[in-house]
Amino acid sequence: MRIFRLLKIILVAFRFGLDDILLSHPRLRLLRPLTMLVPFRSRLKLPRAVRLRLALEKLGPIFIKFGQMLSTRRDLLARDFADELAKLQDQVPPFPSDLAVATLEKVYEKPLNEVFFKFDNQPVASASVAQVHFAILHDGTEVAVKILRPDIAPVIAHDVALMETSAWLLESVWPDGKRLKLREVVSEFARHLGDELDLIREASNCSQLRRNFLDSPLLFVPEVYWDYCLREVMVMERVKGIPISHVAKLREQGIDIPQLARVGVEIFFTQVFRDGYFHADMHPGNIFVGSDGRYIAIDFGIMGTLSDEDKNYLAQNFLGFFRRDYRRIAQAHVEAGWAPRNTRVDDFEAGIRAVCEPIFDRPLKEIYFGRVLLQLFQVSRQFNVEIQPQLVLLQKTLLNIEGLGRDLDPDLDLWKTAKPFLENWMSEQISWRGLVSHIQKEAPNWATILPEFPRLIHYHLNQERAQVLEDRLAELVAQEKKQSRMLALLAALLAALLFAQVYF
Repeated sequence: MRIFRLLKIILVAFRFGLDDILLSHPRLRLLRPLTMLVPFRSRLKLPRAVRLRLALEKLGPIFIKFGQMLSTRRDLLARDFADELAKLQDQVPPFPSDLAVATLEKVYEKPLNEVFFKFDNQPVASASVAQVHFAILHDGTEVAVKILRPDIAPVIAHDVALMETSAWLLESVWPDGKRLKLREVVSEFARHLGDELDLIREASNCSQLRRNFLDSPLLFVPEVYWDYCLREVMVMERVKGIPISHVAKLREQGIDIPQLARVGVEIFFTQVFRDGYFHADMHPGNIFVGSDGRYIAIDFGIMGTLSDEDKNYLAQNFLGFFRRDYRRIAQAHVEAGWAPRNTRVDDFEAGIRAVCEPIFDRPLKEIYFGRVLLQLFQVSRQFNVEIQPQLVLLQKTLLNIEGLGRDLDPDLDLWKTAKPFLENWMSEQISWRGLVSHIQKEAPNWATILPEFPRLIHYHLNQERAQVLEDRLAELVAQEKKQSRMLALLAALLAALLFAQVYF
């Protein structure tokens, strides 16, 4: 099955003329004449960016998501590619409305007019995994109905299987493959894709994020209507706002665009360091701006989580960057076990300094994080730093934040915006307030453990006494076996002597 999927990918690439894009690289131009022999090579006269978008749409959800991610990196792509791939964020071709209605009537087990007072057959948004229709409940509440694409699970399973095979091959033949933990990264990606296929899980993600930002002046999260939510359907409050990518309309509404960009950074760092729970699919198609200037989040299929250890490690690294304390960054990598224990910290520090020092004191429009990440990758490879799969989503979200910030305000200084927030967070963690907060968090566990403490000590002492007796018994058994072997040897010698006296 995987080989057939691979063949389809190759056929689609030729059908839409993607070989022209690939073979435009100077090192591969010599192979271009060979493609002229392919009978099913593209004859399309469409622009190259349009052909790439159409090919990704044809290949399905995973490739569409890849295009969505690329569309946020305008510093890495030519403008025509970035503009065309941006259409993948909310302009994926919808599936037929009759299939949407059939899905709803199947899962609700009743006619659609008994579920909704009014249902708009025309979808308002269509994405790689699902599409959204507006509806009105019988009590007059306006809602958005998200419906899973029919038969999407087998397509995703095939693509994930192909990615797993590719990761295995790369780990086998590429020296950096194992260090980058490609198979673990694919496994993590597959797990989150599986989550997106369960809209009950997405509804719970939305509900959690709403609680975290309830009454927040920064971010609005719609309410979930649980009575209407099933695995294939999610119903939530209809939101009204302007897509964050429509900057001209936002200005017409009197929205302060530079302030909006700074708020986006604050929302991200609040999710990461306050809650350890963040929206991990923050491309422009998933963010609106309300009339009050608040961000409005939609599409909660991919959420990231961080442990306290992860948050502390990340905060130390961010503050190290902001303070240009590269030695602390190098030490944090070694202490976290990401770099080998025998790493020369001073050498690692020098490598990080060479990459990061040139980027400071510049506005965001002059900082190209894609190039910085590539240079950091080269440094990390020299010191055998391991990629942590649990932070892949965070890295992806950081790239999205950069692309979003660049679109809103090219002069945004990401460092200056984030530094005070991180310093306050670190101060709270090591201050008396942090200690009190930690005690409050652990108090329920202590209340359970303390009454059992005498019994646990008694059990531990009995275990130690039992271990001593067990060790002594083992020693006696060993001695007995040793004595038995000596007696057996003596008996054999005595038998040999008796045999000699009798016969000789």
